[in-house]
Amino acid sequence: MQPQIILLKEGTDTSQGKPQLISNINACCAVVDAVRTTLGPRGMDKLIVTENGKATISNDGATIMKLLNVVHPAAKTLVDIARSQDAEVGDGTTSVVLLAGELLKQVKPYVEEGVHPQVIIRAVRKGTMMMIKRINEVAVKVSGSSGDAEKYDLLRKCAGTALMSKLIHQQKDFFSKMAVDAVLSLDELLPLNMIGIKQVQGGALEDSELVAGVAFKKTFSYAGFEMQPKSYRQPKIALLQIELELKAERDNAEVRLDNVEEYQRVVDAEWDILYDKLDRIHKSGAKVVLSRLPIGDVATQYFADRDMFCAGRVPEDDLKRTMKACGGSIVTTAHDLGPTTLGQCGVFEERQVGGERYNFFSECPLAKTCTLILRGGSEQFLEETERSLHDAIMIVRRAIKNDSVVAGGGAIEMELSRHLRQHARTVAGKEQLLMDCLARALEIIPRQLCDNAGFDSTNILNKLRHTHAQEGGMWFGVDIQNEDVADNLAACVWEPAVVRVNALTAASEAACLVLSVDNTIKNPRSGGEGGGPPAGRGRGRPM
Repeated sequence: MQPQIILLKEGTDTSQGKPQLISNINACCAVVDAVRTTLGPRGMDKLIVTENGKATISNDGATIMKLLNVVHPAAKTLVDIARSQDAEVGDGTTSVVLLAGELLKQVKPYVEEGVHPQVIIRAVRKGTMMMIKRINEVAVKVSGSSGDAEKYDLLRKCAGTALMSKLIHQQKDFFSKMAVDAVLSLDELLPLNMIGIKQVQGGALEDSELVAGVAFKKTFSYAGFEMQPKSYRQPKIALLQIELELKAERDNAEVRLDNVEEYQRVVDAEWDILYDKLDRIHKSGAKVVLSRLPIGDVATQYFADRDMFCAGRVPEDDLKRTMKACGGSIVTTAHDLGPTTLGQCGVFEERQVGGERYNFFSECPLAKTCTLILRGGSEQFLEETERSLHDAIMIVRRAIKNDSVVAGGGAIEMELSRHLRQHARTVAGKEQLLMDCLARALEIIPRQLCDNAGFDSTNILNKLRHTHAQEGGMWFGVDIQNEDVADNLAACVWEPAVVRVNALTAASEAACLVLSVDNTIKNPRSGGEGGGPPAGRGRGRPM
């Protein structure tokens, strides 16, 4: 007998070959089932409770996948593609996961029958290339510059489509306009961090507002704050990174004294340093003083006596947005304050929003930033509104950069499916069957839209196949309102072509990745199960 050769550490779990590939595919299908029902305007929401008891209600594929804490190594690829879709395009996270899972489900029988995974991967890659080429051929270009009403309309429709499947779809006209206005107020690079989103509980959704400038919550304040004026016209704004309060020197330095007069001089010097800073700020002409570091009670009272407004401990991103909106720069010393370093805005005011007080900087001439203030009943609802708006804002950014759109609601998927089926008839061998698989996998999007809305999916898919086979039926998709098929391009269910291209590429990449794995090796955890000494009670005490 040959002696057994041991290569791997004891307790290592290895699985290989076909059964392991099948188990990986099954794991991916299980993950897909978790988000399957959230697709589309009639999709359901998921309530996920984390370990520390925080409840999240969400409809967003990427958020759900993030919170699921998937541990299966193959199924993690699906979580990754949902995240990449969220970061790259913002919308279509659920459809990415669905497409990848369905593709694996369709090729599973072929894997079981012994078709080599590389043959499948080759066919999937070829099919993906054809699909992307087809999308670019049929996508509708909308011409016009960003200032045009036509372009504005396109962006609103794309944002509306992204909001259709969210909790706030009742108010999608209101929020799609808000998302488009927010993105159009930015500069060419469209930086996301220049759109601040603040949540204030209470009020109705329609009370949400878009501030063309900066708004942030009133900061912690000392006595004397109530005596300061709360509104200015055309004020100069000082943005500081200085602490304006008395520092007890005994905390910061060691001073050896032998009589009381010297001690008094040290104390006086502290006051002089503080008053010197305050005088310089006052003389610079600034009316509003914002600082990242605390502003103490002496300074607050000093500013109140001189009709100036101050706020300390302002969050860094809010300070940066104020700088972007009002000009000026954030300074670390009171010596350089002058016309170049001070900002200016049209109107500054402090207003009550719900139960909070907010500082508003508006009518800024050069503002390349904006703030959305969201109102609503509960915390979870506000968070979901913020996530939905984030998706819509991302879509609008994408649509500004790429101005070609396709019809949503399963229309483009059915068109690609027809295109692949037609091509499959012209190739011989296994590739034909696998192309057919890919075509069937694409139908999951319209089918799932029907299932989630409670329609008869078989009936509607037959209608769609029939319509797409005819001339001019290219943009027909599921009509959720009337349980039928309809021309979704005419019905303004639009999405940027780049969303679909990205979704298909990511889904096919993930499917190919799962298929190309033929051996999984799990190393034992040290100190956990197997390997390592048995765990005692710590500090060398016995069990």
